[in-house]
Amino acid sequence: MNRLIVSATFAALLPLFAVPLPCVSNERPTKLADVHLHWKWNQKEVTEPEQAINILRDNNVRLAVVTGTPPELALELQQLAPDIVIPIYGIYQDRIDWSNWYRDNELVGRVRQALESGNYRGIGELHMISGFISDWKHPNISGLFELAAVFDVPVLVHTEFSKADYLIGFCSAHPKTRFLWAHAGSVLPPDEVARALRDCENLSVELSARDPWRHVGRPIIDETGVLKADWRDLVITYPNRFMIGSDPVWPVEQLNSWDEPDTGWQQISRFLGFHREWLKQLPTEVAQKVLYNNAIDYFKWQH
Repeated sequence: MNRLIVSATFAALLPLFAVPLPCVSNERPTKLADVHLHWKWNQKEVTEPEQAINILRDNNVRLAVVTGTPPELALELQQLAPDIVIPIYGIYQDRIDWSNWYRDNELVGRVRQALESGNYRGIGELHMISGFISDWKHPNISGLFELAAVFDVPVLVHTEFSKADYLIGFCSAHPKTRFLWAHAGSVLPPDEVARALRDCENLSVELSARDPWRHVGRPIIDETGVLKADWRDLVITYPNRFMIGSDPVWPVEQLNSWDEPDTGWQQISRFLGFHREWLKQLPTEVAQKVLYNNAIDYFKWQH
């Protein structure tokens, strides 16, 4: 995501920076798919492209869905590792784009050209956040949703509202579009996520940044690391519609800092380690779907 948007949870965030890293093991980690990666120009200041690919391979990431800022950067990683990297078209090119991107009347045409090139397999991340964007019927927003349906590619959407109604509205209005919901609605409790999944058959959910360091207001685990019962029940109820991601944006105490280096790729092992731990608490078949199989099916990955 284009520098993580931390809403009402910000005040609770700072004390959690000291959460310890997962234990390091010499054992090869279980293979997984990471469906929420960014490759941004200010990440390249501290991480070489080859280093980024090595980080993915060291963590046994077999499918890496990458959005670039600017968008063409995603192709850089794809060219280095075509066996694992899927680029999706990131719409941001300037530091304030996350809040006003929908005002760009050339956006839909630019995304159409990108999808026609065959280089990109999705669109996103689109930040649709209360206080910045209120009308998903705006032609530049609905136009992207329609393009995704035409090209049969998913749209990665980031919403931050107190209820799922906003998301349900556009998912229902665009039933042929496949929506991938970043961070399970960021701040929403599991009952609201469940409502969205019930009402929108074209919706899948990814759980990046629902860890102890970022979207901390509605944790999916308790203070001992145990997956909360309502989240466990939700994932088991919809085992084919959940995925995971790292969303390597760091640090997060400053919103969308365009002019500072982003060290998120150095945190990927920590973020993916979090997912591996809570997934161990699910039935093996369900965990394998969330960890890997669902993403392979969703992105129609042939490798």
